[in-house]
Amino acid sequence: MVENISDFGFPSLFLVGIPNLGRFHVWFGFPVCFIYILTLLGNCLLVLMIKTESSLHQPMYFFLCMLAFNDMAISSSTAPKMLSIFWWHAHGIDFDSCLTQMYFIHTFSIIESALLLSMAFDRYIAICYPLRYSNILTNRVVIKMGLIGATRGILMVLPCPVLIKRLTYCTQNVIQHSYCEHMALVKLACSDTLVNRVYGICVALSVMVVDLGLIAGSYLKILQAVFRLSSKEARSKALSTCIAHVCAILLSYLPALFSFLTHRIGRKVPAYIHTIIASIYLLVPPALNPLVYGVKTKQIRDRVIDIFFPKMILKH
Repeated sequence: MVENISDFGFPSLFLVGIPNLGRFHVWFGFPVCFIYILTLLGNCLLVLMIKTESSLHQPMYFFLCMLAFNDMAISSSTAPKMLSIFWWHAHGIDFDSCLTQMYFIHTFSIIESALLLSMAFDRYIAICYPLRYSNILTNRVVIKMGLIGATRGILMVLPCPVLIKRLTYCTQNVIQHSYCEHMALVKLACSDTLVNRVYGICVALSVMVVDLGLIAGSYLKILQAVFRLSSKEARSKALSTCIAHVCAILLSYLPALFSFLTHRIGRKVPAYIHTIIASIYLLVPPALNPLVYGVKTKQIRDRVIDIFFPKMILKH
């Protein structure tokens, strides 16, 4: 690959796509396109249902709306460029555009984690302090929690492009990936990258450890409260309100954790496996979250039936 250095000393970059599987790119484009369309339609429908149904105007569903918007933003940061690589061989991307994509991907990922934590707090209050729920989680508090989560993501990722800009780039400009991410850009530099690597690891670990720790703590308290209930039916009903959220957590964190670990310790794992897992982590959870909440949450499920299958309601 012949390198093209810009006037500012930064290379025009080449995104490989999925390493060693270029001949299959056109076929990879179909599931990516399907997942992206499913993400946009599913999340838009979810937001529309929550907006138009007054019974869903509760903190849990407000957080779900925020999650839906964030999921669409994550997918829109990655899927269009991936499709342009797979279907139109548009591998090139200028350095600043790559930095911008990297910034948005990591920012929205951290916001996603904050929203899942906020939803865990919502379930904790709803089950452990049901009588105080409406007093604690007011609309103002919900908005503040959303803004704090967004601000944390924006500020934590902001140093990454700044630190990358201070690096020197010599001849390498090929990124063995289907989108721009922090470590892929850092590895291209020919100057000392210790600060970039340390900061990237600190951000990733702090988000995962803090958020997962607080989520685990919330569910520990929830389980303690649930098992103190005398009725089996009451315990089942309380736990059923958490199923969708637990599924969303598993969908988001398991691929992210696997991707993080394989990048750091899985040196024998083929590059195309890294890329596929990283793509699944960004594309699949946003598409499945509306389906999970639609199936597992009674109020949303009833609203979907009311809109699309009104005859079923009439029969009952």
